[in-house]
Amino acid sequence: MTALAAVITRDLRLALRQGGGAGIALGFFLTVLVLIPLGIGPDVALLARIAPGTLWIALLLSVLLSADRIFEPDHDDGSLEIMTLGPVPLELIVLAKAAAHWLATALPMALAAPFLGLLLNLDPALLLPLGLSMLPASLALSLLASLVAAVTVGLKRGGLLLSILALPLYLPALIFGVAASAGDDTLSASRSAALLILLALVLLALVIAPFAGAAALRAHLR
Repeated sequence: MTALAAVITRDLRLALRQGGGAGIALGFFLTVLVLIPLGIGPDVALLARIAPGTLWIALLLSVLLSADRIFEPDHDDGSLEIMTLGPVPLELIVLAKAAAHWLATALPMALAAPFLGLLLNLDPALLLPLGLSMLPASLALSLLASLVAAVTVGLKRGGLLLSILALPLYLPALIFGVAASAGDDTLSASRSAALLILLALVLLALVIAPFAGAAALRAHLR
């Protein structure tokens, strides 16, 4: 656990000092939310209807935009090979880097999204459902991003391949995320079921991503 915390702390410090992927992702997220009302126009009813889906798409694309920064800097400076040879299991390294990416990038956007949704005339009654659904889903997005980033690390034009591989994996989170944060009844059965499915997706990603990501890194660095 100490090694896990050390890797997370290191990556968070680098993210705060360098900005990089986290800063770009947050900037992209804000840009989408500012431009959508300008493109749609003054139809506030239409903005209110599309607000939940727009926030989810902005979150998904922003996380995807920063995914290549999970392993690429460590691969470029040789740190990744040192981590592979160290005493800490590579699965824990992958998990720690996914956690750092979530804390530095996905979590701030998930926390801010419901309130920034007011720019899109989001119904205030949807603030709580949107926040409750985005918190676990953002963790799943970061875990899946770490898996795909491990597969594409060091490849030429890996960012394009990363997007192609990640988007199908993100679709379930997008579908059930929108279902869990839209509608009229805050405690509706369909919304509760969608939220439970999101939690199941998080648990599934938590089990699969570290092991599959570690296997991909070993295959690449062999």
